Amino acid sequence: MEPVKKRSTSPVWEHLDLISPIRSVAYIEYYNRCIMLDLIFLFHSKVKCLLCSRELGYNNNTSSMRRHYRAVHEIEEGHGGAPAQARPTRKQDLDEALVNLIVKDTQPFSVVEDVGFRACVALLDPNCVTPTRQAVKAMVEAKYVRERNKAIADMQKVAAVSLTSDMWTSINRDAYLAVTCHFVDDSTRLNCVLLGVQPFPRTHTAENLAGVKASLVEEWGITDKVTGLVTDGAANMISCGRQLKLRRAICIAHTLHLIVNKSLDVTPVLSDIRAKARTLVGYFRSSALAKEKLESVQRQLGRPTLKLLQEVETRWSSTHHMLQRLVDLREPGGAALASLNTDITTLTSAECTTIRGCLSLLSGFNEATIERSEEKNVSGSKVEPLLKMLEQMLQEEMAKTAVAVAKEMGEHPLRKLRERLHTLQSMSIMPLQRYWTPGSKGSDCLAL
Repeated sequence: MEPVKKRSTSPVWEHLDLISPIRSVAYIEYYNRCIMLDLIFLFHSKVKCLLCSRELGYNNNTSSMRRHYRAVHEIEEGHGGAPAQARPTRKQDLDEALVNLIVKDTQPFSVVEDVGFRACVALLDPNCVTPTRQAVKAMVEAKYVRERNKAIADMQKVAAVSLTSDMWTSINRDAYLAVTCHFVDDSTRLNCVLLGVQPFPRTHTAENLAGVKASLVEEWGITDKVTGLVTDGAANMISCGRQLKLRRAICIAHTLHLIVNKSLDVTPVLSDIRAKARTLVGYFRSSALAKEKLESVQRQLGRPTLKLLQEVETRWSSTHHMLQRLVDLREPGGAALASLNTDITTLTSAECTTIRGCLSLLSGFNEATIERSEEKNVSGSKVEPLLKMLEQMLQEEMAKTAVAVAKEMGEHPLRKLRERLHTLQSMSIMPLQRYWTPGSKGSDCLAL
């Protein structure tokens, strides 16, 4: 049997072949006699892409075929509407975008199998074939290998790197050790690479910590390049630095956290207010009725709909945000509580005054914490002036405030700041920060 002739001279046929389900000559002759051949082409024919072997329905025109080429093979039309050479990069671009969606948005691999996701993709591009979960997983793993190899190559070009390290616990109470590498490239840009987040089921001894860190830096090929280590002030971290024979610096953001937390804890009046605030926030966050009532009151008052924030033990700034939000929502919060059947009370006027006075002292610490959390700026040289500015700010705010509790609370961070500043000025590692020049070997990029 001869192949069915193509019914159009469009240049797009150079890349597609017509397929017909009519296999028998007798059938063709029969339908010819019945003048039905046009209907056969209209309802029963398909075309096959010669590049990707995909089959498309053929409805007696080439519009769907052209859409397939533009979407999958990035066809560019030449003179006279003739398609140029197909370049199979469209699918690669789509796959790369999908991998970025998974990685940057922390999506599960199974998202590609969700009905809503597939429907959205089909609407955006009917010709796009969504990869399976296994294929996406393989693509993510391949991208990790590429990015890791690129990072290793970049680190081989520099003379020195520094490390930051921290222990943390997941929501399932599993322990992890995170190690990050910092270095300055030839363009004097600060780069940050996560070396690893390792499960740490063993006891958190200095020996175990040092062993894992040593294995990581060896795996990345930077053993002879590490010149500094930044950790918190825990005894096992300090001892770990000694075992690795690295100059160690304490994390200033963590130090500020400890200073402020201690100041809050040693101020009894403020501790009572914080306990009341946690109870108040917990009620609105756990009760759907209370949450809806608070939002309703805010809308009635013509205010933006805001939620109360609960403090987190490991981040003092969350206490700052919790108290500030409670003060901001005192009026709608009080109105909401008044209409609810509860014995929980809102903050009093005197308590709000106390909170405002304390927050004025702590606002500088909040800004300093944000400044210390940046990754793309060399930060070691900022430590001494930052602490000195905090000390001066505290003195000025304590002289202005009329809130006795704020004055009491401010004494502790003022004393601790002076102690910490004196300690840092006596450390041999700090002058390197003050006199750093691009390309110099040493702890020139410590993320303190």
